[in-house]
Amino acid sequence: MRRSGFVFQKDDQLSDSPPKPNPEATNHEATNRPATSHQMGSGLVFAQLTLGMIAFGSATPVSKMLTEAMPVFVASGLRIAIGVLALLPAVLLTRTTRLTQLTGRDWFHTGLIALFGMFGFTVLMLYGMQMVSGVVGAIVMSTAPAVTACGAMLLLGEKATWRKLVAIGLAVLGVLVLHLGSGDGGMENQDAAGVSLLGPGILMVFAAVCCEAVYTIVGKKVSDNIDPVVAAFLAAAISLPLFLPFAWWQWSSLQTDQVSAGAWMALVWYGAGTLALGTWLWYSGVAKSQGSVAAGFMGVMPVSALVLSYVLLGETFRWLHLTGFAIVFTGVLLISWEHLRHQTSENPENDGNGE
Repeated sequence: MRRSGFVFQKDDQLSDSPPKPNPEATNHEATNRPATSHQMGSGLVFAQLTLGMIAFGSATPVSKMLTEAMPVFVASGLRIAIGVLALLPAVLLTRTTRLTQLTGRDWFHTGLIALFGMFGFTVLMLYGMQMVSGVVGAIVMSTAPAVTACGAMLLLGEKATWRKLVAIGLAVLGVLVLHLGSGDGGMENQDAAGVSLLGPGILMVFAAVCCEAVYTIVGKKVSDNIDPVVAAFLAAAISLPLFLPFAWWQWSSLQTDQVSAGAWMALVWYGAGTLALGTWLWYSGVAKSQGSVAAGFMGVMPVSALVLSYVLLGETFRWLHLTGFAIVFTGVLLISWEHLRHQTSENPENDGNGE
């Protein structure tokens, strides 16, 4: 029986002296209480990281649905507008960033994120998805971690390790595998031998990946004055005027009565879900977890993109697609491994105690 409340003497009589803590019991209680709280907190963090990556991954099939329903710049502009409105409450509630605190460098970097991460990514992604299947688009988007690692080595001078180099090679190999005897499953042109070519659709989606990599790399340069959710809100708001002239130009070709309810729902999710909710969930989880833990969840995004492409778009399963995805996903795991090692080497005491 636990006896932490009283001190028992040798003759088993109750002592009137003040209670002394039982070291074993105290340690047992201290271990159990934080463990339960920590497990509950960890569960919430893992859910946020997982759902955030699933939301990001859903952008690939959703963008495919939108390209079949409305003009690209109309869909792009509406997506950003919805994302701005959806992010606004989170920005107002947190108030972690005051615009007066932002430096000229902060605004410059935020402008780069708006140009590449919002405008460039959205337009290239939608135009590219007009020409490729959802599954192929999902696999190309899976190269994002490797492309980002390559950009960080070239632009930020990060150390080139064998894991990064192999991941980059696997990303290139996985995309090329998609076009070896894939038939018309990729919706790209073929040569006389019937082999699928590396067409403009693939190149546009890959360019969107490069824009996403710029978003990530430039985001590292933004000072600590900017909360990631606030940065996403500001970048989206700044990019909105870039879409307006092109959206106005294409507006006349939009036939609203021909747009299905599912397409409108996809548009709302593309802005409020992939841009706003995904950003909030992911960075809420990142803020409460180690970078090495968060890196492990990067693999959820390509898996969700692939699975949702089959589920939402009803596309035909092809073993070649699975092969290409497996190659690229191996690279994703290598990047996650590299990120985990980097975080562990920087914070050995945190990784040792699990905090």
